[in-house]
Amino acid sequence: MKNLEDAVKTILSEIGEDPERQGLLSTPQRVAKMYKFVTSGYHQNPKDILNNACFDVDYDEMVVVANIEYYSLCEHHMLPFFGVVHVGYIPNKKVIGLSKIPRIVEMFARRLQVQENMTKEIAETIQDIINPKGVGVVVEGQHMCMMMRGVQKDQAKMVTSTLLGEFREDQKTRDEFLQLSRSSRVSNR
Repeated sequence: MKNLEDAVKTILSEIGEDPERQGLLSTPQRVAKMYKFVTSGYHQNPKDILNNACFDVDYDEMVVVANIEYYSLCEHHMLPFFGVVHVGYIPNKKVIGLSKIPRIVEMFARRLQVQENMTKEIAETIQDIINPKGVGVVVEGQHMCMMMRGVQKDQAKMVTSTLLGEFREDQKTRDEFLQLSRSSRVSNR
């Protein structure tokens, strides 16, 4: 963590600040601790997250977990982006514990990311874990790199999706998932 703290001191100096100023004395430690937390996904593994929470079922209708909040850092500017994720799948004799889906989202969000990759990683991980008949993931994001710098458009929202199996192949299934995710969206984002 010492290298990270030294890097923050260098950044403070380079932008014209005095890292020894009273208000900044603990900033390198706080920033280092913050980066360890917001990038903790690098040290997580889907199998550990699952922790045997995969259950046999006789259920084959769509399961949707909507409005999963996430906070991530874009890999291009290391600025935050945030929003909600909607995940749906059609069980193939197995379901995953409800809390595990947000944990999977969080694992990928807590890495330097591109929203498109994060969307695909979430879908492919769920596909790999329980081999459902289909998986759909929709991610909505607001990106600080576009809001506070560059084009400075604070109302713009990026929406990405990954559809696998029946979600990709069957129009009716895809439409049902997209309708369910649209109707459950939180309006205050």
